[in-house]
Amino acid sequence: MAATIHSLYPYNPFFHIPAPPSSSPSCGSSFRRGSKLVVLAAHSNPKILKTNRMSKYGRALSMYDSDEDDEEDEDDDDDDEEDDGLLSDDEFAEPADLDVNNKRRKSRTVAERNREREKERGLRSFDDGQSNRMPKSERLASFQQNDSGKLQFGRNSKEKKYPRLSEEIVMDVKWLPLLDYLSTFEIKESHFLQMYERHMPSLQINVCSAQERLDYLMSVGVKHRDVRKILLRQPQILEYTIENNLKAHVDFLRGLGIPNSRIGQIIAAAPSLFSYSVDNSLKPTARYLVEEVGINEKDLGKVIQLSPQILVQRIDISWNTRYMFLSKELGAPRDSVVKMVKKHPQLLHYSIDDGLLPRINFLRSIGMKNPDILKVLTSLTQVLSLSLEDNLKPKYLYLVNELRNEVKSLTKYPMYLSLSLDQRIRPRHKFLVSLKKAPKGPFPLGYLVPTDESFCQRWDTSLDTYLAFRQRLLLKKFAEKYERKM
Repeated sequence: MAATIHSLYPYNPFFHIPAPPSSSPSCGSSFRRGSKLVVLAAHSNPKILKTNRMSKYGRALSMYDSDEDDEEDEDDDDDDEEDDGLLSDDEFAEPADLDVNNKRRKSRTVAERNREREKERGLRSFDDGQSNRMPKSERLASFQQNDSGKLQFGRNSKEKKYPRLSEEIVMDVKWLPLLDYLSTFEIKESHFLQMYERHMPSLQINVCSAQERLDYLMSVGVKHRDVRKILLRQPQILEYTIENNLKAHVDFLRGLGIPNSRIGQIIAAAPSLFSYSVDNSLKPTARYLVEEVGINEKDLGKVIQLSPQILVQRIDISWNTRYMFLSKELGAPRDSVVKMVKKHPQLLHYSIDDGLLPRINFLRSIGMKNPDILKVLTSLTQVLSLSLEDNLKPKYLYLVNELRNEVKSLTKYPMYLSLSLDQRIRPRHKFLVSLKKAPKGPFPLGYLVPTDESFCQRWDTSLDTYLAFRQRLLLKKFAEKYERKM
């Protein structure tokens, strides 16, 4: 086993994790309970995935359905993750809000923090000994106090650029260069307020240091448009040093076998990984996936690419609870559950009561037996991510009412459940009906599998003809939907 683990990281091999003391282990460490490796993450964010979001009409749609959006809407002003109903908060360790004496503090709003800060420090907030001192005459000339007692910038300052921010919080004029720089990433005043509430010191970083860190992230593949999303989720990144933190974590990802072309996407999907210790958290998690879950080390990088969040959750709890549930509920053998995780590691994020069980019960309700359900889920685990009302149920109704197929056909063609009803299933069926080439009996699901080009060649028609037909069908469906709303 030692040889296997040491071969796991060709670039950055696992270091030996020293055995913890006999006392209870602290968060961010790994230890063995009996013969089992247990991983404790330093902290995790319970709001990770968006498994039930639906694509907006008119947006380019894939031929395959997944209610998990791979990319954020660039025009969305709020990039914070939302609970999707498929996550269980008790499986994530919420980071504690501690003061200097390691005592837990109650959550406070921005306004409460401002009132406390103004009361205790007043003008001293602009001369706290941690920033370069300004001559007193310059400080008095730069600021004026209005009737409400809030500190405002002078008329000649950049106050007009950030009126809402200066109204909501006590601002230091030294923040302005950083705010101007971050604004080039489409970060607005509302976003700065979010960053301030999540981690106030992030707005006090020297602009040169912040630029160096963001330049490094973009040099390893982070896209310019993703910087805003990253900073809203993890503003602390502006404080992380390149050599001791950012570079070490990037080297860790490369050591998993993740290609350079995917590093930036992983960082954008799970920026919180930088807040975890490589040696005490990330490596033990990767080792647990190999030793305890049973994922082959050569497949580990692929699994991480499919779900980067797997590195920043309590993987031991997630794996054990879901494996035991599937084993008891469907009689799933361990190998089948491992296959599910390899194909769709998001499975480890989904709630059992609100995510897995309702979808299994739906498949039962349409007449599928446990062995058939297990076969479908092992072949197409992403079924567990699809919406019941907006995805699975409409496809089932179309299968039996329009295609005249029996439910058992899904065990032979489970891919049917992953195909888009509007973009693939309905257009191909209706197109062949219009050509009078559709069979009179059950519509063969195999007709839905090939690419559009292969489909058109099979039926001796042009691709343009089929695409035009599909577009007319979509417009007709949209018009009908609009009329119903009116």
